[in-house]
Amino acid sequence: MQFSDPRSIYLQLADAICDLILRGTYASAEKIPSVRELAGEAGVNPNTILRTVSHLTDQGILYNQRGVGTFVSENARETIMQQRKKTFLDEELTSFFKKIELLGIDFTDLAPLWSQWKTARPEVRHENQ
Repeated sequence: MQFSDPRSIYLQLADAICDLILRGTYASAEKIPSVRELAGEAGVNPNTILRTVSHLTDQGILYNQRGVGTFVSENARETIMQQRKKTFLDEELTSFFKKIELLGIDFTDLAPLWSQWKTARPEVRHENQ
């Protein structure tokens, strides 16, 4: 969690939980730690965690079983990937294109850099598969 990040803390925490789901730390249908446990780990108020869990539940990433706990939804991984791809394509890629255009960078300059990056960082490819 970054206090310098302009996004709300509950959204940063939601992203962190989504990262854990994508990495396989929390699998489909697996119970996540309680609100109090998550609040203690993150060093935030339990109400912030409640807001985070509510946000992720509204998105279909988590679900609640009354009296039992909060669990990862069956399609959570796919939902997260779809949301992140949409955000990347709609927001980050547009910003990237603007920057390379302003800097006069051609896609032919980027291809070898992309290949180098993929070769040097194989854990990233496997982490998101």
